[in-house]
Amino acid sequence: MGSWLYAKNNTRNSSNYSYFSKEEEENTKTQRSRFDPYDHLNIELNPDGTLNRGQSRPTIEANPNGDPVVSKDVTLNVKTKTWVRIFRPTKLPSNIDNTIARLPIVIYCHHGGWILLSAADSDAHTNCEDIASELLTIVVSVNYRLAPESRLPAQYEDAVDAMNWVKEQATNPNGEQWLTDYGDFSRCYLYGVGCGGNIALYSGLKTDLMKLEPLKIAGVIMNQPMFGGLQRTESELRYAADEILPLPVLDLLWELVLPKSTNRDHRYCNPMVQGPHKQMISTLKRCLVTGFSGDPMIDRQQEFVEMLVACGVQVEACFDDYGFHNIDLVDPRRASELLNIVREFMFQ
Repeated sequence: MGSWLYAKNNTRNSSNYSYFSKEEEENTKTQRSRFDPYDHLNIELNPDGTLNRGQSRPTIEANPNGDPVVSKDVTLNVKTKTWVRIFRPTKLPSNIDNTIARLPIVIYCHHGGWILLSAADSDAHTNCEDIASELLTIVVSVNYRLAPESRLPAQYEDAVDAMNWVKEQATNPNGEQWLTDYGDFSRCYLYGVGCGGNIALYSGLKTDLMKLEPLKIAGVIMNQPMFGGLQRTESELRYAADEILPLPVLDLLWELVLPKSTNRDHRYCNPMVQGPHKQMISTLKRCLVTGFSGDPMIDRQQEFVEMLVACGVQVEACFDDYGFHNIDLVDPRRASELLNIVREFMFQ
């Protein structure tokens, strides 16, 4: 399919880590020293640790009367002020006996580098509409808390809240009708984009200890998942001045979301480090990891796939040898190809 490179439970032979010359390393440091990540993101950190977000992004209101997808917002947790946006296709498939077929449920976590955007963001909303209409699924998009006002693991906890909420609808006589009438609780997928892919991973690691029945997690889909680490990778140095995610911006995003007094080798940022989470990796359900070669994080994403394979996880990896971070949000062809990859993963 185009330039996509597929791998099923395969590892690469080459190392991700850079051993650039000293001169190249110094040139990268010089570029970074002239760059202000706060200006790039149009944000300002207040003395009390909150953030002024100057970036204005278009949003889309939920539309319960839309076509080909209807959507609505539902409160998730009153205490944490979180909510979910539910998407349902208007054209529902039928079984052989003409009864309405139940649809897989996708719990979706949006992109935004931990600090920006919401489930109402135009790109996130449109992506969820496409997943619902093209793949015929019920999508539950989580409006999780943002950093630095809420640092990790708050975002993981919000995704866990969403899983528990979906489970409750299955057993509640007065549950959310779009889920109780049309959702297949035995086929639920965690789907995350960017930092949302990171959230899908770490919330997915919690499912083995959760009592989710009758909800069953059938797989975890991570599109361009956000990972980092102290030791620079070759792709991070190669794309240090990337227009979307330059290295100083990546560093700042981790600084704003990681627990205080930790660094980028914390397991939330770098799942490849040793720690208690490693013992839980093997409990993950089937995984799909996708990425683009022009993403500064591509080396980490590929190393992550290698780790999953080494831990015995059933994983499919699809990396496009062209493109950049979030290209699928601006290039309809790439978006369509990615949907086809997800479709094959979900319905094979």
